[in-house]
Amino acid sequence: MNTFKRKSLYAALAGLGALGATGAAQAVNVNPDGLGQALIYPYYTTQGTNAPYNSLLSVVNSTNSGKVVKVRFLEGKNSKEVLDFNLWLSPRDVWTTAIIPMGVGAGIITSDLSCTTPKIPAAGQPFTNIKFSEDAAGTGLDRTKEGYVEIIEMGNVTGATLIAITHAQPSPPGVPPGCAGLPPVTQPTDLVAGNGGLFGGISLINPIGGGDVTEDVVALASFCTLPTNCPNILWAPAGSILPDLSLVSPKTSVVFNNTEVVTTDWTGAFPIDPVSAVLMHDNIYNEFVLDPGTASGTDWVVTFPTKHFYYNAQNNVTKLFESNFRASGACDDILLTQYNREEQTVVNVPGFSPPSPTGTDAICWEANVISFNNTNVLQSVNKSILTTGFQNGWVSLNFLPLSVTAPVHQLIGGQTVRQNTTSFTPTSQATATYNGLPVIGFAAQSFNNGTLVGPTGPIQAHYTGSFIHKYTRLIQ
Repeated sequence: MNTFKRKSLYAALAGLGALGATGAAQAVNVNPDGLGQALIYPYYTTQGTNAPYNSLLSVVNSTNSGKVVKVRFLEGKNSKEVLDFNLWLSPRDVWTTAIIPMGVGAGIITSDLSCTTPKIPAAGQPFTNIKFSEDAAGTGLDRTKEGYVEIIEMGNVTGATLIAITHAQPSPPGVPPGCAGLPPVTQPTDLVAGNGGLFGGISLINPIGGGDVTEDVVALASFCTLPTNCPNILWAPAGSILPDLSLVSPKTSVVFNNTEVVTTDWTGAFPIDPVSAVLMHDNIYNEFVLDPGTASGTDWVVTFPTKHFYYNAQNNVTKLFESNFRASGACDDILLTQYNREEQTVVNVPGFSPPSPTGTDAICWEANVISFNNTNVLQSVNKSILTTGFQNGWVSLNFLPLSVTAPVHQLIGGQTVRQNTTSFTPTSQATATYNGLPVIGFAAQSFNNGTLVGPTGPIQAHYTGSFIHKYTRLIQ
């Protein structure tokens, strides 16, 4: 029976044209299993005056193929690039780095042996503010202290290049033999289409204050699935700001939406739209804990990793996001509804302090922190303060308040196939409207028990945890 249904479904999808079973298999998607060709790390931070955070990042190549990937660090206000380079991963390799305070800004330091182009100095590589002069949010290196990270696979490497980047054996592995000879500018001849299989995460560690907030990456699978073209599309030498998330190919997205699978063609649309579509949500849900007995605190991270593609001359600002970037950010109106654990509720109109320039609750940066009652777990400066009288509860953050009118907070795609996962009945429509904003993130909670005493005196008892956001979609 299962075989019959599967064959019938494939036949029905194939009859609907380019977005049949083959089209869906080649469409970019968020892989719930965590493996992908492109990875987005929602947040890094080195903030904190007396007890700054360190952010410990890892990326794992789970495949038997060697790879070259672009590693990109972006600051949190306007997604200005603060550092990128090419990283060469041998089969089954892991690369790690620490994002740490450096002077008045931040930078990375690593003892990892995997090849990078250019080579990361032993003393570390500071982040740069070169791109900050392009906007009005300030040119100080302090902007580099929090943001998010992208890693994009450019392809698998073979032949002499694979030999050059593979760690010497036997165990323990040594330095790959050919790091110095890797191509800094020209495309390697030993480059073929990538096969994904990347995963990773970040630990936000406060060495002095205590605590470790962990976060998984968001993994985009089938980011580029054209074997003959992908190496040419995605390869970029060290020193180039490419590739970026707009180079997804083909321009097709697939999402799981409650009881249906929705596949949409974005050919002719804005290049980043397929990635925005797979991240689109109309609501965020998560909890908060503010228990005074444990000195609890809660921060939410809300990151829009495609927001900067829609600014200024790059696109019509009436599409998706509400405004262009200014010194105070690019604000998008939201509606916040608070609930305690006994179903009492408060709808905030407005609830944030300081208030946004729009006069209503709004999120204005690219990597935002919402701090409940200013408990400031992550010590962010890119924060909004949500004041609540509830000790514990949960919040609904909605991207479709009455102040937002179409086509703002909407993406309109082309030919779409909607496959019902209950009846296995596919339908086709000429367009599909995705409502909300492309968003990722998590909640960070802290607990501090100041009453524990050991044989030699008080014991530091500071605990932290993280919880990914929960979402809904609205696709019409």
